[in-house]
Amino acid sequence: MSQVLLLGPAHEAAGVRRAEIEGDTLAEVMAAAVTRFGPRFAEILAISRLWVNGEDAPADQAVGPSDEIAVVPPVSGG
Repeated sequence: MSQVLLLGPAHEAAGVRRAEIEGDTLAEVMAAAVTRFGPRFAEILAISRLWVNGEDAPADQAVGPSDEIAVVPPVSGG
């Protein structure tokens, strides 16, 4: 299982900051996360960046138990 770090609105939508989620690819892990956390999380995920081990990653990237996946929603500031 991969470690998933949920930041900002993704954390709020999921109700947790970290989760262990199973999947062989980033897309599989995110599909399982949507099933676990629901439609509000899916909305946030749709506008978020996904990083694996601190780097932007494509959906088909393989992931494993030693990988940390971060869901990084857009931020605004001023």
